Amino acid sequence: MTSFVEKASFAQLCLTLCAFDLTLLGDITWALPMEEQDYYLQEIINRDHYYSFPDPEEEYSPFTEQPREEETEPPLETEEPQRFKLGKKELKMKKANKKDKSTLETPPVKNGNKKGEKNKKSNERTPDGDYERRSTYEESWESCPPLGLETLKITDFQLHASTVKRYGLGAHRARLNIQAGVNENDFYDGAWCAGRNDPYQWIEVDARRLTKFTGVITQGRNSLWLSDWVTSYKVMVSNDSHAWITVKNGSGDMIFEGNSEKEIPVLNELPVPLVARYIRINPRTWYEDGSICMRLEILGCPLPDPNNYYHRRNEMTTTDNLDFKHHNYKEMRQLMKVVNEMCPNITRIYNIGKSHQGLKLYAVEISDNPGEHEVGEPEFRYMAGAHGNEVLGRELLLLLMQFMCQEYLAGNPRIVRLIKDTRIHLLPSINPDGYEKAYEVGSELGGWSLGRWTQDGIDINNNFPDLNTLLWESEDRKRVMRKVPNHHIPIPEWYLSENATVAVETRAVIAWMEKNPFVLGGNLQGGELVVAYPYDMVRSTWKTQEHTPTPDDHVFRWLAYSYASTHRLMTDARRRVCHTEDFQKEDGTVNGASWHTVAGSINDFSYLHTNCFELSIYVGCDKYPHESELPEEWENNRESLIVFMEQVHRGIKGMVRDLHGKGIPNAIISVEGVNHDIRTASDGDYWRLLNPGEYVVTAKAEGYTAATKNCAVGYDMGATRCDFTISKTNLARIKEIMEKFGKQPISLSLRRNRQRARQRRQQYRQLSTV
Repeated sequence: MTSFVEKASFAQLCLTLCAFDLTLLGDITWALPMEEQDYYLQEIINRDHYYSFPDPEEEYSPFTEQPREEETEPPLETEEPQRFKLGKKELKMKKANKKDKSTLETPPVKNGNKKGEKNKKSNERTPDGDYERRSTYEESWESCPPLGLETLKITDFQLHASTVKRYGLGAHRARLNIQAGVNENDFYDGAWCAGRNDPYQWIEVDARRLTKFTGVITQGRNSLWLSDWVTSYKVMVSNDSHAWITVKNGSGDMIFEGNSEKEIPVLNELPVPLVARYIRINPRTWYEDGSICMRLEILGCPLPDPNNYYHRRNEMTTTDNLDFKHHNYKEMRQLMKVVNEMCPNITRIYNIGKSHQGLKLYAVEISDNPGEHEVGEPEFRYMAGAHGNEVLGRELLLLLMQFMCQEYLAGNPRIVRLIKDTRIHLLPSINPDGYEKAYEVGSELGGWSLGRWTQDGIDINNNFPDLNTLLWESEDRKRVMRKVPNHHIPIPEWYLSENATVAVETRAVIAWMEKNPFVLGGNLQGGELVVAYPYDMVRSTWKTQEHTPTPDDHVFRWLAYSYASTHRLMTDARRRVCHTEDFQKEDGTVNGASWHTVAGSINDFSYLHTNCFELSIYVGCDKYPHESELPEEWENNRESLIVFMEQVHRGIKGMVRDLHGKGIPNAIISVEGVNHDIRTASDGDYWRLLNPGEYVVTAKAEGYTAATKNCAVGYDMGATRCDFTISKTNLARIKEIMEKFGKQPISLSLRRNRQRARQRRQQYRQLSTV
């Protein structure tokens, strides 16, 4: 029989082995690939201060990476034409070349620049160093979306660095595509720059929860004067910001190839996804004539954590069943067709022209009587994609047309009333050529400008005629205002010539503006979060920034605020600025000229050449957000998009008729105290946007006597009816009678002038004879 002492010794030995196993388990957790880790076991590891870090040259235990089982793609779902489906398309990017790079001197790994490019090698080296067929080791896992450095989901407090050159180059500026201020020595510079140039510098991102990291995207410093970028770097991960594991490639540290210039983003994907809370980038080499400066984005999938109330409270979801994906040209046309088939009674697809490469500029009309202008019904327009790489506006308009169709079919009274009382036009892509360029490389790799311009290199946003200068020169020189009126200023002849540098897309938009009596419009842009109202061009010479209001400044301010105040983030005083400008002093709105001057903008041209009040709506810091961000961006903008459309029914509206009840086109509507007139449409109807108040309004037309009346605008939604009946002048009636009988009317003023000329000639002859 075994003694009690032997039993006790055996039990003690078992406890010791169990304790050793638990300790070993904590270390082995790091060595397991993502699929085999116990994620929440790592959460119990002690976390020290995030500034604690080891020497980058220090050796760490290599990963024991396990081959992944081959994954097969699910079959494509058959498209259902009568139902919108949630988009499931993931970000696809070229994988980094995973050759063994064990030392810094070994040539660094290749990086990926294209979205969805396949690795063409038939044999690859597995993480343990053995070559096997791709059927044994499959590398084509889907990349995770960005964590949100560019979209500001990652806060400044989640970014830390070893050293910084100065505050304006701190870790909080290490965001992909962030832009520097005009003065690069201020608080708003264009990257994180280390305080010293040595291989011991690092920048770190705290994901605040266990995350599956899959890749890193880097850029150099945004600067007009300096050239700073990192050419190679290491990647480390940690659960406590104290004990770090360097990403390995075989037995050595993996060296990732960085940038070869400062603006084009470069993607490197990790050999296998790694689960941790922190990720650190350790620059190893940098441009020889520059410094250690980086902008970056991290690809990662946050793991579910039902116990984390903070993240559950801040996660955004939507209940709208819409097609949340990025649509190329073909997919955009197909989606429009689906909307039209679902709501044929209220929608119409048409095109306003073609792009430089021959792509049609498609628009969707939403109205209870599509295809016709209804007398007394205002017309509204949304445009997007003037800059082809600013794609969020494009997708928002595609989502909006789906939403309005669905809500109309569901009987939503607000949407039904809006469609019944308004003729709405949605033009999602003004520059489809530029969009296709940006779409080809994907949401993270296009940089700040790829696809911005048209195929022939023109910026549509400021390609319209400069009518501001014509108006202001006329006012300054006190010319007769008939030559240059304060509204409907004619387009200069030089602009209409074939040799003028005008994009075909711009000419198509101008023709579209002139054809339809638009009252209110918004052009959706990206890269900022603000609503800009005209004027966009400064009046003072040699100034680049100056508040330059229109005569309708009070109306434009209200229109801008109606969008910004209903947006989920624009008026949030706690939100971080996108780049350098803080627009909270005006509640998320700005006068365009006080921001930066632009000659020939869409907004100024629309205001001075047509009746339409146009504003630029910048819908997000990220010009090209990842597909996974679209549901949240839709929630951010949905209410604003609808509220802004409803503003077309503010002010006064009515008809200008003659004594026979016939509408008079091109009649001028003037408001006392506002030096900007509008004109009636072809049927004699008009709409004049005004804020609540009492106004003295005058209607006049050539050959008619003017009529004036008081019109009051209330606070409730709905324009005040203010009709005019005007009669022809005596001279106009005489001309009409004479023309009816085939005779030319007698001009009394001409007769007097001729009589005076004869008298002067007689007097001259008499003086000559004397």
